[in-house]
Amino acid sequence: MKKLCILGSTGSIGENTLDIVRQHPDLYRIVSLSAHTQIDKLAKQAREFLPQVVVVANQALAQKISTMIDLNQTRVLWGEAGLLEAVLHPDVDTVMAAIVGAAGLLPTLESARSGKRVLLANKEALVMSGQLMMNAAKQHGAILLPIDSEHNAIFQCLSRSAGNNSDPGAGVEELILTASGGPFLNVSVAELAQVTPDQACAHPNWVMGRKISVDSATMMNKGLELIEAMWLFNMPPEKIQVLIHPQSVIHSMVRYIDGSVLAQLGQPDMRTPIAYGLAWPNRTSSGVAPLHLEELSQLTFLKPDINRFPALRLARDAAIARGTAPTILNAANEIAVASFLDNQIPFTWIDQVVEATLEALATVSADSIEIIMMADQEARDLAKKEIERILRK
Repeated sequence: MKKLCILGSTGSIGENTLDIVRQHPDLYRIVSLSAHTQIDKLAKQAREFLPQVVVVANQALAQKISTMIDLNQTRVLWGEAGLLEAVLHPDVDTVMAAIVGAAGLLPTLESARSGKRVLLANKEALVMSGQLMMNAAKQHGAILLPIDSEHNAIFQCLSRSAGNNSDPGAGVEELILTASGGPFLNVSVAELAQVTPDQACAHPNWVMGRKISVDSATMMNKGLELIEAMWLFNMPPEKIQVLIHPQSVIHSMVRYIDGSVLAQLGQPDMRTPIAYGLAWPNRTSSGVAPLHLEELSQLTFLKPDINRFPALRLARDAAIARGTAPTILNAANEIAVASFLDNQIPFTWIDQVVEATLEALATVSADSIEIIMMADQEARDLAKKEIERILRK
């Protein structure tokens, strides 16, 4: 039986993970859960799954949720210290890292340093600290399993093709990340300046949180995935391509030097990669409806238009630069997306803010978590100043 810590249990990944646990109570047990501010939902989860620990954002929320759950069963913690205690709990062997954004970096890194099985749904952890994360996993024997549908698909294709070869990347010509194109694929570039946050969050295929939905609309999400794939699969950026696949049936592909292309197909439902990550190297049922191939009318693929999706260019440049460039990219994007969601800036300003921040800050070697966190804070401060500067015009 695997004993789980779910970081971000009230988000879509967390809820889907709990759905898998609910289906297989003989395979999984919840030890710790965390949420930011959604304490009503967290309290309900705690009453159902009886974790030993729950974590919330601050002491005030901790006091509030303490009146909503059985304190004889569950301890209440808060803040970053609480998150670290949750992942390092001696009973935890598997951590679902599903906190959105940079906030999930430190607990995810500590999970790797403690030799846990880490299910990576927080792409920012690798975007910001790719080399540190991979080194920590190797040094401490942690197992990193990708949960993003695209990386999970590539992982499945590489694993199945490796056979007895110790290097699953042997013979790979390129990795192909697929993207839906988001809600504005067929909207004119001129109209993008007028789109609203609700329109940007109306993803055509996937049910996701608001921040990641906006990232899908700008395709920054795919850019971050490119950086994540570079680290996860030890692949140079020039061997990682992006194709728009509006149907979201093929979740990603691997092209080999012999001409073969392996693809992983399935419904656009995150329970599939979550179930695979939880059960790996085995498989278990996920509750996802079967994909009926005979009902598919077409599978189409398009090269992304960089003029429409400049975030892809910015992310690829940051991947090539390495060092703190991906951290700066991610931090500036988080600030810009938050401003857009708060109706402070237009949709088209998101990429402008990110590019201006990248141009203003020098890239240095990301040798320590201190350097990474400093670059993250500098980028956030500068992105806020850039937004203020543009608004004053």
